[in-house]
This record gives sequence, structure tokens and C-alpha cells, in this order.
Amino acid sequence: MKNIKQLMRKEVLRLKAYEVAEIPARIRLDANENPFALSPELKNMVLKEADKVSLNRYPDGGSHDLRQVISSQLGVNIDEVMTGNGSDELIQMIVTAFGGSSAKALYSVPTFSMYGIIAKAQGYVPLEIPLDGNFDLDVNKIIDTIKKEKPRLVFISYPNNPTGNCFSEDRIVRIIEKADSSVIVDEAYFDFSKKTFLPYLKKYKNLIILRSLSKIGLAGLRVGILIAGKGIVKELNKVRLPYNLSSFSQVIASAVLKNRRAIDEQIDKIISERERLIDEMKGVGSLEVYPSDSNFILFRIEKAEEVFKGLIDRGILIRNMNKSGRLRNCLRVTIGTSAENDEFLKALREIVSVL
Repeated sequence: MKNIKQLMRKEVLRLKAYEVAEIPARIRLDANENPFALSPELKNMVLKEADKVSLNRYPDGGSHDLRQVISSQLGVNIDEVMTGNGSDELIQMIVTAFGGSSAKALYSVPTFSMYGIIAKAQGYVPLEIPLDGNFDLDVNKIIDTIKKEKPRLVFISYPNNPTGNCFSEDRIVRIIEKADSSVIVDEAYFDFSKKTFLPYLKKYKNLIILRSLSKIGLAGLRVGILIAGKGIVKELNKVRLPYNLSSFSQVIASAVLKNRRAIDEQIDKIISERERLIDEMKGVGSLEVYPSDSNFILFRIEKAEEVFKGLIDRGILIRNMNKSGRLRNCLRVTIGTSAENDEFLKALREIVSVL
């Protein structure tokens, strides 16, 4: 038999897999998760709901009850809502549905890596446009590229990961208006920015919005949300795998969303800690700390590798973003609990003081 790799698509062979660091740490501030567990009351309620699940039966294939809760809270029609096994699966559905010979996908860099990974895996030609000097969209370059290359998809992370900022609203509107493409505005971190393009949904038929429950405390459920015109949702459902969201994910997500006061209180704490951490970090050595609308902070420091390793030696794991280009000497820290943030700051000051 020939080498098995000879049977695989060349686009896949050229890819680098999305890797999750398996580094032991007592404080994990690397994955943009909510550091707080569910409140005891909410946890008890969730367990009661989960106990009703019949494991011998398939899940609700259309996630009807969960979609009804989501649509009611967002003020949209249930036919304009789709759910996925994380927003990653929804991105994959979009890429699959809009793909074809010589399809192109445009996105600014640096940004969420899965846009490129999924698009390249399915044969898309990637159009990567660097962010400007303020980590904002280079709108003129993007529009020129759209006119010339005619991509089928444009991905915009809002707020952007890993830079943490929301791009200028007017620039995104210009892109939506000028594009003969589907424009996907990924609002995975909406709960920390409070900025959304939902009001534009009825005006722009090419707009697709993504949300996630992973960042607000339900990362283990893997629930992604897509909001778009019902015509788009109808077509995307054709490439959605059957029973793509487990019964547990549907039931627990519905219960939490119906009783999310405790989650909202946690989000308020994270936002408050984010602002405190930014202020504190600005006073540490030669750190360049970037503004954030998210639940994480990007910062730059010379000898970033030494800082990253020094934190690991102290049992604290953050995300090493250091690579050539715009992210040179950059690290990213997720907002933790007040105690975790204090330990991070203490360790950071110790390490910087001896560099």
C-alpha cells in the first residue's frame, strides 16, 4: 500500500494543528475561561435538570428548547438561531456551505486561528490582512482586497482574540456594505464588551453573528450560537450534523440561561478585575499593556520567553503569543479571581525586577 499521506488532501498536510498546552499549573490563566464555578444554587438546579435526561434517547436534533430560550433573550426569531458544538463547529458549517472551487476567505491577522485552519483545510485560499498600528482593521486594504479577490467569506472577531480590542464599528459597517460576501462577526466575548452587531442583522442580509457560552462559565458544554437571516440558517442546517449538540449541553445551557443572574454577577466581577489588572500592570517595569474589551489582556515585554517560563516556575500558566511580526514579545493573560490576579501580579513584579 502507498504511503497513507499520499491519499490525504495537500491542504490538510500543510496545516499545523490547533494545540492546547498540557502544562501543569496550579493557576491557569491561559484559556480565556470564567474562573468561577457555578453557584451552589445554580449547580443544584442544573443537576436536577440533567437527571431528567434519557441517555438511551438521541438529543433533540434541532435544539428547539434551547434555541427558543436564546431567541427570546436576544429578541430574534427562533428560525434565525442555530446552535453548534462550540462556535468552532459553526465556523466549519459556514466554511462548508459557502465553499467550492477557488473559494477565498478573508480575515485580519492576528486573530482567532480557527478561521484560517478550517478554511485552509477545506481548500479555501486564505486572504490574510494585517491589522493596522492600533490593532484595528485596515479597512481600505480590506475593501480593496474584497473588490479584487471576491472572497466568499469575511471573518471579523469582535472583540478580537488575541488583541482583546473591539474594532471600529464604522469600519466593520463599511466592510459589510462593500462586500459581496458573507461577513461573519464573531462575538464570542460579547458579554465582556457589551458591543454587538445584532441591530444591523435585519439591514444587512449578508451578516452572520456568532456567540458562545464557553467564555461565561460553560466551556465544558461546548455551546456555540449563530444568528442570521432565516434563509441563511435554513441552508446551513443542511450541512449540520444530526444530533450535533448533546442532551446534557442543551438542558444545562437552557437552565443556566433562564437563571443567569449569578453568571451576570460573575461577568461584572471579571470586568472589574480586568480594569484593576490593566491599571496594576501598567506600573510593572517596561510592560506595554493593550486595552481590552474581553476577559483577557495582551501585553508586550522584552524577554517574553523568560517571563513566561518564570511564571510557569511559580505555578502560573498564561498564553505565550510570542512570534515574529505583530505579536513579537507578546503574552496574554486571562482574567482570574481576585486572588489569582494578585498572585500573577506578585510573580510578574518579581520576574521583571530581575530581568
